Amino acid sequence: MFVVDPMRDYPKETESRVIIRFQDCDPLRHLNNAKYFDYFFNAREDQVPKLYGVEFLDFMKSFEAVWVVYNHHIAYLKPANMGEWVKIVTRIVWFDKNTMVVEYCMLNDHKTHLKTLMWTTLKYVGLNNSRSVDHSEEVLNYLKAIQFPNVDYHPNHFEERVTQVKNEVRTLV
Repeated sequence: MFVVDPMRDYPKETESRVIIRFQDCDPLRHLNNAKYFDYFFNAREDQVPKLYGVEFLDFMKSFEAVWVVYNHHIAYLKPANMGEWVKIVTRIVWFDKNTMVVEYCMLNDHKTHLKTLMWTTLKYVGLNNSRSVDHSEEVLNYLKAIQFPNVDYHPNHFEERVTQVKNEVRTLV
C-alpha cells in the first residue's frame, strides 16, 4: 500500500512511449477514436505502479472502493497514424472528497504537437454498495502528493485547457 513520504517529491505526471498499432486504426490509417481510451488507460495503468509503487488492486482491497468513470471530455486535434510513435502523458489535475479528474495528453514522439487531450472524471465508489464514498485520509494524501500543480480546473473550461496545453507544447519547440 502507498504511504506518502513527506520528505519525497513525487512525480506529478506519468509518461509512456507507445506505437500506434495497425489493428487499432481505421481505413485511413488513423487511430480509431474509440481506441484512444485504451491507449490512455493502458499507459496510466502501466506507469502508476512504476512511479508510485501502487497497484490498482491494492487500492480496491485496502479501501473496499474503486474509481469508476463518470464522464469524459476529449479533443481530437491531430490524427495519430499507424506505425507512429507517440508520447502519452497523464496527470491528476483535480480532486475533491469523492471525485478526481485525470488529464491525458497524446503528443507526437518529440512532444512538439498535441494530438489529443482528454479529461476523465472518476467517482470513488464503494465495492459493497456501488455508491459514491469519500476518499479516506490515506487516499487524499496520495492524491495531494501526486496532483499536477497549477491547473485551474473547472468542468466547463475544457476548451480553454486545450488551448493552454497547445500553447505550452508550442513554447517547448
